Amino acid sequence: MLRPKQKMPRRPVHVEPSEANPLHHYKRAFVVWSRTIGISEAGAEIRGNGLTYFIRWCDERGLKSLSDFTLPVLERYQRYLHHYRTAQGKPLALSTQQQRLVVLKTFFRWAVRERYIPYSPASELIIPRLPPRLPHTVLTIEEVEKILAQPDVGTAAGIRDRAALELLYSTALRRMEIVKLQLHDLDVKNAFLRVRLGKGRRDRVVPVGTRAIAWITKYLEDVRSLLLAGHDPGNVILTDFGEPFEKNRLGDMVKRYIANAGLKVPGACHLFRHAAATHMLENGADIRYIQAFLGHADLNATQVYTQVSIRKLQEIHAATHPAKLGRTERD
Repeated sequence: MLRPKQKMPRRPVHVEPSEANPLHHYKRAFVVWSRTIGISEAGAEIRGNGLTYFIRWCDERGLKSLSDFTLPVLERYQRYLHHYRTAQGKPLALSTQQQRLVVLKTFFRWAVRERYIPYSPASELIIPRLPPRLPHTVLTIEEVEKILAQPDVGTAAGIRDRAALELLYSTALRRMEIVKLQLHDLDVKNAFLRVRLGKGRRDRVVPVGTRAIAWITKYLEDVRSLLLAGHDPGNVILTDFGEPFEKNRLGDMVKRYIANAGLKVPGACHLFRHAAATHMLENGADIRYIQAFLGHADLNATQVYTQVSIRKLQEIHAATHPAKLGRTERD
C-alpha cells in the first residue's frame, strides 16, 4: 500500500515586468484565437511565451504599438536572437530562434486578418532553416533492458513505473502522448491504443507489445486503484497523488531510472522513441510502417532512422565487404 505523500506547493507564477505594455493585449487575444482554431494547449502556450520574449525586447526599445513595427525592426530582433547569450555564455539554439520568429510571422498575419494593421511587417522576414539532425543517443537493446529492470516491482510505485517504461518502449509514444493517454483509448484485450490529437493534432492507432500489455494489465488490476484519491481523471498513468503525470515529472522519473542503470546519456522519454524506431528498422520493419507507427506526417522525418542504424550496417559490412582483417592477396 502506498503511503500518502505531502504535496509540494507549486512555484509562484512569474509576472513579467512589461505587463503594462499594450502589446500584451494583442498577445492574449492571439493566444485565445489560437486555441479556438484548434491549436493544442501546449502550442498556444509556446506562442504566448514566444511573444512574451518579443515584448520584453520591445519594452527596452519603447515599442508599444503594432504600427511601430517594420521589416528592419523585426530584422533587428532576429539579429538580437542570433547574438543572444545565456547566463552560461551559450547561444540560443537555432531551433529556438526559428520557433520565436515563426511565432512572429503567425502573430502579424493574425493582426492583419483582424484588421489591426494593413499589412504584415514580417511577411518578408527570412526564417533560418534547420539542418536535419540525428538523435544524439540511440540506446542498444541491452541498455533498454537494463533501464526497464530498474523499478522495484515489489512495490506499487515500481509496478506503475515499469508499466510506464514498457509502454514508452513498446509504442514509441511521445512524452505528452503517454501523459494524456486515457483508459478508454487503451484496448488491452486487442493490444492496441489510440493516440488522440497527437503532434499536429493527428490521431493514430498504435499496437502494444505483449510484454507491455502484461505489465500494463498488472498495473491496472493491482495498483491503479491504490493511487486514486477521490476523483478519477481517467488517465492511464497516475502519480502517487492520483493525478495525471506532468510532462516534466514523467521525464524526471525516466531520467532517474536511466541514471540507476549506470548510463550517462542525455535525454529521457524520447530515448525510448528513438530506440524503438531504430530497433524495429534494424530488424526489418519497412520505413513506411515506422512512419505510421511514429505518427510522422512527412516521411523525411522518419528517414533519419535509416541513418542512425549504424550497428546493422556495421554487421552487414563486416559480413560482406571483401577487405577484411586477415585476408591476404592470395586468399
